[in-house]
Amino acid sequence: MKRISIKQEACIGCGLCQVYCTVEHSKSKDPVKAYLKEQPKPVSRVRVETNKPNSISIRCQQCKDTPCINACLTGAMTLDKQTGQVTHDPEKCIGCWTCVMVCPYGAVKPDSTGKIIAKCDLCPDRETPACVDNCPNEALVCEEVEEQ
Repeated sequence: MKRISIKQEACIGCGLCQVYCTVEHSKSKDPVKAYLKEQPKPVSRVRVETNKPNSISIRCQQCKDTPCINACLTGAMTLDKQTGQVTHDPEKCIGCWTCVMVCPYGAVKPDSTGKIIAKCDLCPDRETPACVDNCPNEALVCEEVEEQ
């Protein structure tokens, strides 16, 4: 299964992972249009926490015990048994935020409409997630890992 990990010593807190995630999840795939013109505004599924000199990129960890799935009232959050990925169905989401409250990483958040959630989807239309491809220090690594 595909997982993103971080080399914390290489993260400089530049926030480009957030920018490229936002652009990847935009309609236009254009940074200027995504940030200034699109409605609803696209949301990054990753955030950078900085406590100088340390920075870390935080995104869904695709948990094995899946507290967000266990808390989901509608079945909008599911586990793809084939890939091990926690997925979200926006059509089933009612915006109750139980998944937001139980995520131990704070990686699930409301989208810009405030009606459904946004979480890392590992950029399913790309070979490598946008945050990983565009990290200037290669602090983010996407790799296949064996289920433990």
